Amino acid sequence: MSNDVSRRVIVAFAGLALFSVPTAAQAERTGPLVLAAASLQESMTAAADAWAKKGHPRPVVSFAASSALARQVEAGAAADLFVSADEDWMDQLAKRQLIVATTRVTFLSNRLVVVAAKDNRVRIPVRPPAALARVLGAGPLAMADPAAVPAGKYGKDALQTLGVWASVAPHVVAAENVRAALALVERGAAPLGIVYATDATASPRVRIAGVFPAKSHPPITYPMARLSASTNPDAEAFRRFLTSHAGKAIFARHGFATR
Repeated sequence: MSNDVSRRVIVAFAGLALFSVPTAAQAERTGPLVLAAASLQESMTAAADAWAKKGHPRPVVSFAASSALARQVEAGAAADLFVSADEDWMDQLAKRQLIVATTRVTFLSNRLVVVAAKDNRVRIPVRPPAALARVLGAGPLAMADPAAVPAGKYGKDALQTLGVWASVAPHVVAAENVRAALALVERGAAPLGIVYATDATASPRVRIAGVFPAKSHPPITYPMARLSASTNPDAEAFRRFLTSHAGKAIFARHGFATR
């Protein structure tokens, strides 16, 4: 990522900020603490609600960029489950033996899209490169930090594959996570943004203006694992619920492909 782009990394908006390591008050919880990628906000919240309706203590879910959550785990955050939006950050925790390897499972996938405001009728031409670069470079392009955040990394890979990253990079406004990138488009701070398809469908204020070819970037997958430091007796049961038919159905209703 260019120095230009790195200087333009913005903090997440209020309500999207990274959750801190649990406080003493949070430590009194009885449900497991789940660290989940920002793109899972609606679906994981619905899953936690469904689990609670079954008579279990409601899980506490903390949403942020997978990169930020993984770093919290490395710093000793007292959490039970980690759900990442890519395999890389889960691999990093696995190398440090911070997850229970036998509980790791990849259970969701997604698509990468370009969003615009509802009233912006722009269409995104994937080919030729010059046309794509012209449209994406016409104004600020919001995307999650391409240096670390999965959605940004997938976006950078796609733009590199399509041959336009070098010309588009100076126009990128890098956000702390994918939902912060979405918020830039929702609020009119950027005309276009690169997010997941599920983020786009979760917002009534944007529309999908273009879809990246699946082969232009690595597969977008969501691995989950129980953390080695987990002590909550409900953690493994909730993990299994998320990967059950009932759990996957919740994510499917929110637009995720299940595996």
